[in-house]
Amino acid sequence: MNISGHEESHSNASVYPANHPAVSTGKVGVLLVNLGTPDATDYKSMRRYLREFLTDKRVIEWPRALWYPILFGIVLNTRPGKVGKAYDTIWNRELDESYLRTYTRNQSDQLALALKSHPDVMVDWAMRYGQPSIADRLTALKDAGCERIVLFPLYPQYAASTTATVNDKAFETLMAMRWQPALRTVPPYHDDPAYIAAIGQSIKTHLKSLDWEPQKVIASFHGIPQSYFKKGDPYHCHCMKTTRLVRAYLGWNESQLMTTFQSRFGPEEWLQPYTDKTVEKLANEGVKRIAVINPGFVSDCLETLEEIAVEAGEIFHEHGGEHFTHIPCLNDTAAGMSVIEAVVRRELQGWV
Repeated sequence: MNISGHEESHSNASVYPANHPAVSTGKVGVLLVNLGTPDATDYKSMRRYLREFLTDKRVIEWPRALWYPILFGIVLNTRPGKVGKAYDTIWNRELDESYLRTYTRNQSDQLALALKSHPDVMVDWAMRYGQPSIADRLTALKDAGCERIVLFPLYPQYAASTTATVNDKAFETLMAMRWQPALRTVPPYHDDPAYIAAIGQSIKTHLKSLDWEPQKVIASFHGIPQSYFKKGDPYHCHCMKTTRLVRAYLGWNESQLMTTFQSRFGPEEWLQPYTDKTVEKLANEGVKRIAVINPGFVSDCLETLEEIAVEAGEIFHEHGGEHFTHIPCLNDTAAGMSVIEAVVRRELQGWV
């Protein structure tokens, strides 16, 4: 029935213009998203990456009138060189990229293989900052026929500066679309049994590989400013619950597995205790053997490979510590992939 009320019989050719593109439909997409990575370690690449990261209102909540003069006048002139040198020490030389990019791509590829029994499911990956962008990959999935997409921010613990900004960018992309796919966002999984078991088992496996036994194991999470926590961000609670559940899984007490927070930036007070200060304090108190794990990081990156494995180790040894080890993230291991697959399969229910 057309708008004048007369019945008409017509083919698609009479409805759409001759140059109308073919429309692909019927697929379901899964988009894995991690924080981000510079394209290279040179000054220009690092400045571009840091600019995108540090102009995100979810990351730095200060008024722009206060923050931008500091950012563009000082930070973006001094930090690119320093951070670039740090990245250079942990760069994947074989593929000429950061390990975060390597692991995230591998996670996407392995998840696609795990879901190959569902031919209508397409898996892709993106970065919140840098390339490939969320906008590009969401658009690619839509153009490939994905009418429904599961967006998976790869952060076990929710924070506005991580999970929320991934969701923001995804919905911002949809706002520009005439025909939007349905979007389902993955909730935090800080207390998921599969995740807790994988972290607990990774600790046990790593410690068995040592010829010494740690006196303390530290669960170091990325920090957020105290002000964000006071505004209602659940991140601190999620981190503490993860540690408590891993501790229960291992049958340990509070003194055996501690919680600390790393990577603070700027003059504000951040979540405490601080990882670097705790490592120093333990060494000064006579603790000789410690291990550190980063449960909040799905993949090893600058904050784990350089800040913890190198810097924290140096701090511990400089203050009298003797044995230090960093327990790797789950990365693209079988255990790590079992967690990602379990979460994705749960979120795909009702769609496949």
